[in-house]
Amino acid sequence: MASTKEYLDYVLERLSGMEEVSFRPMMGEYVIYYQGKVIGGVYDDRFLLKQTKAARQIMSDAGLAVQTDIPYPGANEMIVADVDDGELTCRVIRAMAQELPAPKRGK
Repeated sequence: MASTKEYLDYVLERLSGMEEVSFRPMMGEYVIYYQGKVIGGVYDDRFLLKQTKAARQIMSDAGLAVQTDIPYPGANEMIVADVDDGELTCRVIRAMAQELPAPKRGK
């Protein structure tokens, strides 16, 4: 099932306090970027984040069980973000960005 534009808009609204958030549609889903780095995506109307040590730590410190799911067959497990808690999600993404590699530059 493809994600809806309405759910993407909801996620982007929850992240509106962060600059440099962007997205790219991809095969009915949406890849989400922060500072040019892929941080996760919207898959089947779920906001999933890449697994990083910082993301797991912040969520654990907040008393949340870190839930994971697979966005599509053959993909790595990703963290299910609590998009309803926009402040926590923004904190997680900012911390994640420090651990993720810089985007590759085209030739």
